Amino acid sequence: MKAGVYQHYKGSLYWVERVATHSETEQELVIYQALYGAFGWWARPLSMFQESVHINGENIPRFEWLRAERDAG
Repeated sequence: MKAGVYQHYKGSLYWVERVATHSETEQELVIYQALYGAFGWWARPLSMFQESVHINGENIPRFEWLRAERDAG
């Protein structure tokens, strides 16, 4: 999992900082920040972050990597 800007399938952009390990379960979690609104920080299981969703008869990535730079247009 590489750091950078990802786009959620619904259109919002997020900055992925890193993958962390949960101290109790050792589950890998993606640590990421919304690039809109209050710019909140979130954690989501790596497996869920990388999964595909079924939309209009098509499988698409839940999050798609766009670029390495946070502020690039």
